[in-house]
Amino acid sequence: MNQPSSAVQFLLASASFVVVVAGLKAAQPMVVPFLVAVFIALICSPPLLWLKGKGVPGWAAVSLLLLAILAAGTLVAVVAGSSIDDFRRDLPDYQRRLLALFQQSLAALRSRGLELDPRAVQEAFNPGLAMQLAGATLTSLGNLMADALLILLTVAFILAEEVGLARKLAVLRGDSDPLVAALQGFAASVNRYLALKTLTSLLTGVALYLWLALLGVDYAGLWGLLAFLLNFIPTVGSILAAIPPVLLALVQLGPWPALWTGLGYLAVNMVVGNLLEPRLMGRGLDLSPLVVFLSLVFWGWVLGPMGMLLSVPLTILLKLALEQHPQTRWLGVLLGGRLPDPPPAREGDPAIGGGS
Repeated sequence: MNQPSSAVQFLLASASFVVVVAGLKAAQPMVVPFLVAVFIALICSPPLLWLKGKGVPGWAAVSLLLLAILAAGTLVAVVAGSSIDDFRRDLPDYQRRLLALFQQSLAALRSRGLELDPRAVQEAFNPGLAMQLAGATLTSLGNLMADALLILLTVAFILAEEVGLARKLAVLRGDSDPLVAALQGFAASVNRYLALKTLTSLLTGVALYLWLALLGVDYAGLWGLLAFLLNFIPTVGSILAAIPPVLLALVQLGPWPALWTGLGYLAVNMVVGNLLEPRLMGRGLDLSPLVVFLSLVFWGWVLGPMGMLLSVPLTILLKLALEQHPQTRWLGVLLGGRLPDPPPAREGDPAIGGGS
């Protein structure tokens, strides 16, 4: 039987990709809690292995971690539960005040001889959209709290199966199989990334909460929680987290407190993101910055705000899968952030950059 041509294979792969993406988008309410459970389990994996290494029985280690997750979830519910509802109730008022400030700024510019079309400027720059994005992210967090029991049970089963899974793969395919080695390398790198990213994100959220509370910005705890969550989004997460509290400080306290709010975000993100994280994570996970940004947009469109938080682990998993097949390995290389090693020169090949 003849093999299908390359064009047919490409069309089949493209059609399969579209079907899978459409299915994920349609099943978003079911897929997102499961992916969040996997995300939490990956964060808990290093502490689980550490506890087992100290001689703690598996059931006791899993139970301790589940209690820690339950305590953290309760803390988040206490901090964010009523604040999310209050913020969503006050959101229209904040947007009206932002629009009033915007119109006052345009009037001040007109008084100085600079005429701008208010409608065109508002379409190009709408500060209320940042508030809407913050509200959508916090609403997604609130929806996840309703699925807390399902997520907790899923995390428990994943942690209980974690040690046995590697042993099963080794028995089925052999310790020397490249797929087993790739899966183990993926798990180790993602576990380390998520554990360190969680610590730095927690530090970022706590520091910004204290700064906003000192300045007197409303919902300081909520903005600290939002900074913790959005810090998982590479490159643009810290910017998205800063915009709503800066705008809120502007309408609530005035220009100078808004400036100090922005400077506080800049200082914390410079120290944590540019000094602390590179020292802890080294080169991190091998993804191109452009791929990180595009994955943020893509997974956010497919799975909503929580997909943005999970964009890096999901893209790393996709990159690993592409690298395992000879016909798609080139796509995995393109997703990477490091240049691959050049192939060894064959005898008789001209030297690159050599003279005549």
